Amino acid sequence: MQIENFKIFADLVETKSFSKSAKLNGITQSAVSQQARAMERHFKTLLIDRSQKQFQLTREGQRVYDAANEVLHTYEKLLSELQELKKVISGTIRISTIYSIGLHELPPFIKKFLHDFPAVNVRVEYRRSNLVYEDILHNSVDFGLVAFPVKQRQIEVLPFRDDHLVLITHPQHALAKRTEIEVKDLANQKFIGFDPDIPTRKAVDIIFREHKLEIEPVMEFDNIETVKRAVEIDHGIAIVPQATVVQEARQGSLSVLHFKGKEFTRPLAILHRKGRVLTPAMKKFIEILGLDLPETREAGGRGT
Repeated sequence: MQIENFKIFADLVETKSFSKSAKLNGITQSAVSQQARAMERHFKTLLIDRSQKQFQLTREGQRVYDAANEVLHTYEKLLSELQELKKVISGTIRISTIYSIGLHELPPFIKKFLHDFPAVNVRVEYRRSNLVYEDILHNSVDFGLVAFPVKQRQIEVLPFRDDHLVLITHPQHALAKRTEIEVKDLANQKFIGFDPDIPTRKAVDIIFREHKLEIEPVMEFDNIETVKRAVEIDHGIAIVPQATVVQEARQGSLSVLHFKGKEFTRPLAILHRKGRVLTPAMKKFIEILGLDLPETREAGGRGT
């Protein structure tokens, strides 16, 4: 029985999907199924209850999963300690991030990190917020970056920074002549919003409710870049994170207005799974972001 067998089985249990486990481990779905059956032959017991429509472990399967987590945690901790003893900063860091942070907040930090630690490979995936949490829970990435973080039992949330929400308009829009604006001034304007399930959209909806405004977006998009393009061609106005429109404001393709007497902030956070062993490279990445290293728990496998 090898470490890889335990990892594939643990990934299968956590994702409840043969195809997702296969993708995480770079093998075929058939190979995952064969690995599971091989483990059942090795332990001489059924681990997966195949009589159920949904993925479900037997009692013995749950015990093997718990033990697999302990083995993997010990192995990952050993690798990390050996790297620290040799003072090696290398490997790969996998990051899952929402578009706005990945495109506008993260690049300068990654640039500095790669300059300081060229032996580390950083892979960034752009995902919707709910999928970032899923990536963390499934151990398919090391870190996640989201706005308006939601506390979950298995996820460690490290506050990163606060961004400000601002109004953007076409440079020739009537509101663009102002330097500041009040929320009530947005009444009867064509408004472009994010999709309803996106956290920043939910925050904007709360702002409107608090100011007793009933605003129905004329357009809805799932990412910041499309929202900006729609405003640039004067299809409406939008409320967006300030850090995402620095370049457009400098170029004059968008007008940026702040809210008078009120600051609406958007908290950003970095996520990782609780109990996760942090490699030297992962620790250095957290330091580059200007964050304090979280306290890691020794028990609990891969963050269970």
